[in-house]
Amino acid sequence: MHSQRFAVEFDRRTVGVAVRVPGGFMFYSSDDSFDEMDGRLFPRARALERHLEKVAKGRRQTPLLRNAAAMA
Repeated sequence: MHSQRFAVEFDRRTVGVAVRVPGGFMFYSSDDSFDEMDGRLFPRARALERHLEKVAKGRRQTPLLRNAAAMA
């Protein structure tokens, strides 16, 4: 059987690789920012993309919340 795999890019940089497996795509992170997704199975490539966006959005909001708490 021939495996299908592709580099996963987010925000103009490579953040991992996705491998086609029974049931969807297995994601392997190459970027520390997305390590929480490492080894996770996504049913479709679009689901993987949505989760990348969610993780990145959470990362951007965290410093703002810390700054707001420090100002209070």
